Amino acid sequence: MRSITLYGTEIKSDIEFDLDFSDDTEVRYELDLSSNPPSHIKESITCGFLLYHAHGRKVYLYSDRIFDGSDAGQPWCYEVKDIVRFYWTGGERSIYYELDEKGDISLLSFWFTHLLLPLYITLENMYDFLHAGAVEVEGKAILFIAPSMGGKSTMTDYFIQQGHTLISDDKVATFIKDDNFMAVGSHPYHRPYREFEDLGYRVEDFATSFKPIHLFYELKGVDGDADITIEEIKGYQKFDTLLPNYLYSFSYLRPFRLKYLSGMLNNTKVFRVEVPWSMKRLGEVYDMICEHGGGH
Repeated sequence: MRSITLYGTEIKSDIEFDLDFSDDTEVRYELDLSSNPPSHIKESITCGFLLYHAHGRKVYLYSDRIFDGSDAGQPWCYEVKDIVRFYWTGGERSIYYELDEKGDISLLSFWFTHLLLPLYITLENMYDFLHAGAVEVEGKAILFIAPSMGGKSTMTDYFIQQGHTLISDDKVATFIKDDNFMAVGSHPYHRPYREFEDLGYRVEDFATSFKPIHLFYELKGVDGDADITIEEIKGYQKFDTLLPNYLYSFSYLRPFRLKYLSGMLNNTKVFRVEVPWSMKRLGEVYDMICEHGGGH
């Protein structure tokens, strides 16, 4: 069995991933990934639905009941049509895979790392995920949030190019430790320009330990010649800003998330950065965020 660490989880697997996950990172959980799913899991699957379209593929989620939560002993199947199926049982730390006719190890590696594992971790209540980019500034975790195509990847990439440590490309796992909300390193790959079924390039400096979340920056695009401004978001607007950036919106998670998010926002400030739509001015934005983030 080979061992890699993703999202603070040591994964022992019978396959050779074609990606370099060799960083010696802090671990909170352990699980196994192997072929040959047990027949009793496959036979107990009775219903499912189209979960989403992603990377030009149809993705389905199956179980033995109408989806309204995740219970111990509940069988699951995550299918990427024609590529791969992943099986597991709720409450257990084993995931099984089965390649389909168009699947290979490269595609399995991408889907497991980028999409299946965050979903599994959420359903197993291991972490709470935010859709954000995250880097370290002066040893502190700062998170960038924005709508799709709103500049998260570009900003994260610019910080990486300036030598900052990557925490996560766009899926930030979080948990509470000693009353601090912690950010977990995802994996050492970054996708500044979105290509289908590609994790991007490997970064040289990746977070190897969990970091308290220091600040959130909401990126708001403005005209290329506009001023760069940073203003604090307060009150209920903080909630409205962060809630849409939860990675999964399953209804059964909502009561827990409202409580979790309230606690996070009581401990963490949120700022809006007006970012000119001009690559030539990214350096100015970078300087302002570094100066601002280091002073809070």
